[in-house]
Amino acid sequence: MRKIVVYELVSLDGVAEDPDAFIPDWDEDMDANLGTVIGSQDAVILGRRSYDEWARFWPGKDIQPFSDFINGVTKYVATSAPLEPAWSGAEAVDGDIVEFARRLKEGDGGDIGVHASISIAQAMLAGGVVDELRLVIAPGVAEGGRRLLEGVPALRFETLASGVSSTGYLMVGYRVLN
Repeated sequence: MRKIVVYELVSLDGVAEDPDAFIPDWDEDMDANLGTVIGSQDAVILGRRSYDEWARFWPGKDIQPFSDFINGVTKYVATSAPLEPAWSGAEAVDGDIVEFARRLKEGDGGDIGVHASISIAQAMLAGGVVDELRLVIAPGVAEGGRRLLEGVPALRFETLASGVSSTGYLMVGYRVLN
């Protein structure tokens, strides 16, 4: 069975919204960590807001390792509206995204990523379909913004991996225990 892996950049106080505000540096260790996370993924699930932002930004970019990955992977977008602008490999998913993810996990293929889409990550964590949570935690407090785990029911995790990047970001991986 395929795994759903949520990958998020968060501040020390759990804010995931607008990570550019609290992650001013990006280093080779973070690239390697991201490469490991996306290396087993062949599909992603995005919310509409993330899709709209990324469909305008990522096509034509050469920021590795993510640009080749996100431009080439199948992208399932939680929306009932047409996908404009169009982006190669993108498909609208109308209806219950958690049930869609449950069915997708049962099919063939690699891991399924959830990147940047806070509301999708929250819904999937609450719906019990997330297998792993991969975080890059910035050593600073953002104070304002949407928090990744806000509104998510109590969950338990098992630590899979942890490390510190050369610029001080904590990189952790957890298995969700259901």
